[in-house]
Amino acid sequence: MSNDQSANEGRGRGAAANGVSVSTTLSVIVAAIAVLLGFLILRDVNRDRNDAYVPEQTEVTTTLPVDPTQSSVPTDVTTLPRTGYKVMVANASGVTGSAGQMSTALQAQQFIVTQPTNAAETVGKQTATKVYYVPGYESGAAAVAEVLGGVPIEAVPTPAPVESGELGEATVLVLLGTDLAGKLLPGALPTAPTDTTTTTVAPA
Repeated sequence: MSNDQSANEGRGRGAAANGVSVSTTLSVIVAAIAVLLGFLILRDVNRDRNDAYVPEQTEVTTTLPVDPTQSSVPTDVTTLPRTGYKVMVANASGVTGSAGQMSTALQAQQFIVTQPTNAAETVGKQTATKVYYVPGYESGAAAVAEVLGGVPIEAVPTPAPVESGELGEATVLVLLGTDLAGKLLPGALPTAPTDTTTTTVAPA
């Protein structure tokens, strides 16, 4: 073999070796780039998924149960007046002494009562109790009617339906019928025992 041939063969083998080396290097670079690109792509995909599943913060309003025994709404605690006027009881039931008993019972409920009397003869015996009032004392009559269980009220006629035909100082009249004669007051409030020796009420 000549020197030229040997040199040519050497250059051929060197070129082949260099070609394999370059090819291998390119393959490694391409593979590294592919891995890097894959890593970046996967990271972006994961970030998108995490962003997509971030729950929104919503405002939650909680309504607590209301205790009906502790209401914050102010209630009207006013009551009908029991003073500032005088009450007369006229017996129209035919039950002796019932007007006096009713007067005592009303006095125990903080009403101011006058001497009891009898109803006028023209009234006759009444089965239902009724409350009359002098104009301007409707609230007082309503208070008495409430204690009597919600009996009807109306303005007092002239003359008043009592023996004398006049109410005197009284501005509210209870015309006592058989429905309440000698009975407890239906709408009476519980009260402490009172000293009844200070007031003398004659039977009527």
